[in-house]
Amino acid sequence: MLRQADHSYSRRDTVALATCILLAVIALFLPSGWSQGIAGSFRETFLAPLVWLQARAEEGRTSRFRFRAVTAQRDSAAVLAQSIPVLQAENQRLRQLLTLRSRLRVPYVAAEVMHQAHAADDRMLLIDAGREGGLAPFQPVIAPEGLIGAVWEASQATATVMTWAHPEFRVSAFTADGRVFGMVAPSGRGAASEAALEFRAASYRDTLQPGTLVLSSGLGGVYPKGVPVGTVVGVAREQAGWERVYALRPAANPSAVAHVLVLTGTASVADAFPGDSILAAVRADSLARVATADSLLRVRIADSVKSAVRDSAARAVAAAASAAAPPAAPPAARPTPGPAVRPDSARRVPRADTTRRVPAPDTGAVR
Repeated sequence: MLRQADHSYSRRDTVALATCILLAVIALFLPSGWSQGIAGSFRETFLAPLVWLQARAEEGRTSRFRFRAVTAQRDSAAVLAQSIPVLQAENQRLRQLLTLRSRLRVPYVAAEVMHQAHAADDRMLLIDAGREGGLAPFQPVIAPEGLIGAVWEASQATATVMTWAHPEFRVSAFTADGRVFGMVAPSGRGAASEAALEFRAASYRDTLQPGTLVLSSGLGGVYPKGVPVGTVVGVAREQAGWERVYALRPAANPSAVAHVLVLTGTASVADAFPGDSILAAVRADSLARVATADSLLRVRIADSVKSAVRDSAARAVAAAASAAAPPAAPPAARPTPGPAVRPDSARRVPRADTTRRVPAPDTGAVR
């Protein structure tokens, strides 16, 4: 049973509940202006601490949500920012490859570089095309920048490519102006990552300036004519009076390519690589010819002007001399020449005959 105190507490709670219900009903039927004013006064007075705590809790929860959203956006932006240069470079290379494919007039097979052929061999590449696509050993492999190498082995669906860094790589080449022919081979100095090319068998009297473009010559039947191989950097070594070996900067980097073209024909591909270096070489040659022609024309004009000035000066001097000299007398009549007479013929005296014998006197002696 409930005690007296409990009865008093229960009665007090009942009264409080009834009062609250009555106030709620009254507030429900009050005009909106009065109800809003009463609620605002409650919030600004004894309910102000509760309202402050609620605001701080809401701000904290909102800040946490915003922090998480900003962190996620920042991470996504960082990932995108890191991948954008790679995507741009890949897109640029693909565009260059498509442009190269549109220029080629020989059969080819497009392939993607998968990974290195062997774990410790960084001079070979593995591509995802093989005999099914028409690949065979010793077919040239090119990139938009220039020569990569040649097919070494071809399986059913893949092929191994020997790059220019391989010790057995050789290609017959010539300069872009067609003046010097030679053989290009890897330098063999340093690691494979630092490998470079050498332009060998060049005559000692032929001098190549740095920046000269070297192309494949098409001799040998493996590499077509006109594929960029490298650019002359300087003289690597020389044998006095015999040959010079030039160091080349490779045109294409095998470690940076992701897609290549395998040429199945051996026709010339010079038209497919109208690079700036080739155009610069042709332009330099044309400019040199124009400059030479201009120089010869200037020399001829200068000689003509000098001759004209010399002739005019001589004529002026002759005219001045003739004007200053007195008038010459008329020439005297010359006698008519007669028959020629030797001067000593009229005074010739006959000589005595010194050979005539004088007879001896007769002495009357009896013989």
